[in-house]
Amino acid sequence: MSDFPYGWLLAVIVLLLVLAGAEWRRREAVLELRRTHQLFEVSLEINSTILKQDLLKKIMDTASLVTDAEASSIILVDPEKGDLFFEVALGEKGDEIREIRLNMGEGIAGWVAQTGESVKIDDAARDSRWSSKVANRVDYPTRNLLCVPVISKGAIIGVLQVLNKRDGKHFSDKDLRLLQSVASPTAVSLENAMLYDALEKSLRALSDTVAAKERMESELRIARDIQMGFLPRGVSSGTYAPVNGIDESGRLGSEGRTVNGDAVERLSRENAEAAAEAPVWAPAAAGQQTIPANVRSIIRPARQVGGDFYDYFTLGGSKLFFALGDVSDKGIPAALFMAVTMTLIKGKMTPDMTPGQLLTEVNAELYKEESSMFATIFCGVLDMQSGQLQFSDGGHCTPYIIRSSGDVEPLKGKKGVPLGVMEDMEYADNTAMLETGERIVLYTDGITEAEDSGLMQYGSARLHEVLNGSGETAGTDRLTIQELMERILQDVDRFTAGAVQSDDIAMLLIEHQDQ
Repeated sequence: MSDFPYGWLLAVIVLLLVLAGAEWRRREAVLELRRTHQLFEVSLEINSTILKQDLLKKIMDTASLVTDAEASSIILVDPEKGDLFFEVALGEKGDEIREIRLNMGEGIAGWVAQTGESVKIDDAARDSRWSSKVANRVDYPTRNLLCVPVISKGAIIGVLQVLNKRDGKHFSDKDLRLLQSVASPTAVSLENAMLYDALEKSLRALSDTVAAKERMESELRIARDIQMGFLPRGVSSGTYAPVNGIDESGRLGSEGRTVNGDAVERLSRENAEAAAEAPVWAPAAAGQQTIPANVRSIIRPARQVGGDFYDYFTLGGSKLFFALGDVSDKGIPAALFMAVTMTLIKGKMTPDMTPGQLLTEVNAELYKEESSMFATIFCGVLDMQSGQLQFSDGGHCTPYIIRSSGDVEPLKGKKGVPLGVMEDMEYADNTAMLETGERIVLYTDGITEAEDSGLMQYGSARLHEVLNGSGETAGTDRLTIQELMERILQDVDRFTAGAVQSDDIAMLLIEHQDQ
């Protein structure tokens, strides 16, 4: 038997090895091409949406698919709180772990977010970084996992992880690199989606705010109309019916109204339309005389609705009741307290009641232990025949009397505390006398405490100067009470020089006239 040709055998073996190597390289090339194509499709899929929730789900689906994992999640970093949260998680227990938060460095995901390093773990329970916080909550056993950081512009915005290789296998290094390849292009898309989500939420919040503002403005307009409806349009009888037979010389202004010479309006600094001067005559009951009562009043709320208020009406045919008050707060709460106060005043005042008795009874109704609301008030009853004035002061700004001689005197008396402050408060009655042509000027602290841009206050001294300049005598050359009210407002506006009005302004001017 001839010798076996070992040289030929060796050549065949070498040829087979070369062919095997070529096939292996071909398969590797095919596999690499397949992975490249897969990543290309992943990129297209991920970039197909800008909606955050949709994008997160696409990332999860893709990560599970390319690594053949049972479950996946993307855990985002909260830049404000500095921790991580599961906004979306897929798999059998995916919905149950949403909104669970992890501290930075807590568990494997927290470690990856803190260090920026990727990990492949074959036995999660034996890893020192493992935290069972999520697993215990959802009762989901984790055998092995991959976890990689999601980095955008050098900052870690989250971590991407896949759990449990299917068929009981372990994840490979190739799986880890593949997951890293998925995480890399998703970072920019995810950041854009997060920015879009934040913008969308801001737009929704803005839309809700605008809608709420429009509703509030509408409600405030209604509240203002209701509030202005409480204020008198002229001197009325004790039944509070509208005045009949009055010369309606008031003009309708762009920001309010003047009716029967009573400026029930919200004046702007640019538009202070006023009613023409005309006595307001109250209708007399049968067998009674009419009462000449020249009255002017104004309210300028700092907001759409305010807490300043006034009222006046006749009592018993010859007496004029009047009141001016200021609620401690502003806006809707003050308007409600003002409405209750005015209702109590109208409901309780009778011809045989003194101002002090009235305030005592109204205070008893208003006082509530748990309430911090209160109202300063000055009220009086002027006998238009005798000129006798009886008044009570509930902690209000001291009014002034402008005498026939032109002298200006503070109308001082025993003061009480504001309404609603003390439960058992007895309010005192004080008296004064007015001659024909003499005037009472009542105002709220929105006048004296009006501030300029430097926070300097208008003050009582300046108001006193304006009142002193209203006329030397009660002759025809002095200012009418309408003109006087306008002059006070104009002087306050000159002083504040456009500064924002910080408090409600109200005034009530009464002139005792001949019968």
